[in-house]
Amino acid sequence: MRMTTAAFLVLVAGLTLGARPDSRMIEWPYYGGDQAGTKWSAAADINRDTVGRLDVAWSWKPNEKPLPEFHTQPGSFENTPLMIDNVLYVSTPYNRVVALDAESGRELWAYDPKAYEAGQPPNGTGFVHRGVAAWRDGDKLRIFLNSRDRLMCLDGRTGEPVETFGTQGAVSLVDGLKWKVDPKQYTNTSPPIVFRNLVIVGNGVADRLAYPKDPPGDVRAFDARTGKAVWTFHTVPQAGEFGTDTWDEESWKVTGHTNVWAPMTLDERRGLLYLPVSTPSNDFYGGKRPGANLFAETLVCLDAATGVRKWHFQTVHHGIWDYDLPSPPNVVTIKPEGRAVDAVVQLTKQGLVFVFDRVSGKPVWPIEERPVPASDMPGERAWPTQPFPTKPPAIAEQGATELDAIDFTAEKLGRPHLMSFGQEQFYKNQIYTAADARLAQKAP
Repeated sequence: MRMTTAAFLVLVAGLTLGARPDSRMIEWPYYGGDQAGTKWSAAADINRDTVGRLDVAWSWKPNEKPLPEFHTQPGSFENTPLMIDNVLYVSTPYNRVVALDAESGRELWAYDPKAYEAGQPPNGTGFVHRGVAAWRDGDKLRIFLNSRDRLMCLDGRTGEPVETFGTQGAVSLVDGLKWKVDPKQYTNTSPPIVFRNLVIVGNGVADRLAYPKDPPGDVRAFDARTGKAVWTFHTVPQAGEFGTDTWDEESWKVTGHTNVWAPMTLDERRGLLYLPVSTPSNDFYGGKRPGANLFAETLVCLDAATGVRKWHFQTVHHGIWDYDLPSPPNVVTIKPEGRAVDAVVQLTKQGLVFVFDRVSGKPVWPIEERPVPASDMPGERAWPTQPFPTKPPAIAEQGATELDAIDFTAEKLGRPHLMSFGQEQFYKNQIYTAADARLAQKAP
């Protein structure tokens, strides 16, 4: 179960059920439940018949507060804990890792990377962290934390850094990039992914950082034992690589971002890694990076062992709407027209759903390139077409008309900054009523 809250983590348990002889521990060893990101659990004790008898067994709070000396404040608590061997591994907004006894909530150990010492992250979400990754090296459990500009390896039993990994348990994520990066402008919010003995990481870059050679979004793999860099995939292709011709005026030489901030997923049996790549800099103006801009806003499939591209599909050409891919690609098996297809499904901010054969990258249903309006922004060259899937139907309303507009003028709704509390509530009700009315007008 995934629970997101701004203040605390609540674990709901305590069913008044007798112990069953066949009961067994159901673990949650990966951020998405499994490497495919299905978020599915085999646990059967909680169901429609028993959910009404749930009670709070225990709760735990990060208890993190603003730190004036570092000018920081914690953001939302967005963590999905791992559950391995009856221990929960939690990462907090300030990037601490805490191990909790799953039955009692008792804190077993905590590790503080002191991410706050570098000040507030420049990204819009501030201090958030969604989770950690785990890996077994024989009988040893390792916990990997990507905190800002560092990747750290912790002993799962004690929480101590593993000295043989990198330098005293950590490697720098800004060393080895294609140009020098200010570590304070490089961050991580989603967990790494582990394939065999590789730890694979993306990164986060603040949208408002827009300058030549801003932090790049390269995806990289490190040896899980030593921390040695193994491979790099350039999300903005470099000299001699496939896709540089989609960056006109050699804009690939100076463009950053194009990062993978959302969680990645994996077809572990086939060794296929799926990257939901985001927007290049600048998110809303592409005049300095003409062209289609691969691999921005692209679902990319890599060989997880080597980082070699297997296939890709760009969901937005020359993005200027901040339509970065915001969610893990779902690795699933579907049965269109009764035939089983091993597929990967990518959701988008537009509410469009793109579905592909996960091995070949061939669309399961046709995807059409349709003409779209040109931009009237000086210097901007918007792409003339964009891809639209024919199936499944969009999961969000598409397009906008005058019926979507609400009249916020003072003449229509009064002056809210001069209103009493009661008048303000009336003002808000007017807005909600207007919104309901436009939906009713648009209904078939």
